[in-house]
Amino acid sequence: MLRDLRGLARSIAVYHLDFPKRRRGIALYRRFVSPGDLVFDIGAHTGGRVGWFRTLGANVVAIEPNPSLQRVMALMYGRDRRVTRLPLAVSERPGRMTIHYSTGNPMLTTLAGDWVQEARTTQGFTDVNWDQAGEVTVTTLDQLIADHGLPAFVKIDVEAAEADVLRGLSQPIPALSFEFLNGQQGRAEVCLSILETLGPYKFALSPAETFTLPDGWATAEEMRHQLAAVPPEIGSGDIYAALKPPEN
Repeated sequence: MLRDLRGLARSIAVYHLDFPKRRRGIALYRRFVSPGDLVFDIGAHTGGRVGWFRTLGANVVAIEPNPSLQRVMALMYGRDRRVTRLPLAVSERPGRMTIHYSTGNPMLTTLAGDWVQEARTTQGFTDVNWDQAGEVTVTTLDQLIADHGLPAFVKIDVEAAEADVLRGLSQPIPALSFEFLNGQQGRAEVCLSILETLGPYKFALSPAETFTLPDGWATAEEMRHQLAAVPPEIGSGDIYAALKPPEN
């Protein structure tokens, strides 16, 4: 319990109290999100980016399967009628799946059981121990769209299970982002391939939560080269995909 509380406190500090990061994040998301837009936050964690999207005037569907993180979001957004909180996971098919938790690292919740083993050799995760598991209800992006409407933007951060989330999508979304992990580029390349089949997306890489797009927009093939060239000191980041990349 104490380790979980410490992990929650660390997550809240990183995602709610780092005000320079908040300013950078809001500035980047403003390029994709306008007042009144619908946003899906898949892997909402403690709801840090939910707050950013709300600052931009968006309606947010926040999906987070970890009960402790859901409790934090309930405290922060329980009275906000424009935030819908769903205690679910998202994957390729609806149903029930095994989910893995790490005591002391509540942010690191994953459906990717194979990655739990691979992470031991992935930069930044060698000391993480997924020591708990349970069953969770799973939905799909297609079902979320059927229930809530087509979002203007989707943020996906599900600890190496991003491709499975995208496999549950059968139509293009205007813009989205998904996390990549250095050393696990193959998983990100699968995401690129899935999106290529859905629409004429362009891609941009944001290193390690800088919330900048330093190299601009690229084709899927160019993005594969960028991923291969990510230096070791950058452990992770986000890839943004847009059908019509913003100019600003």
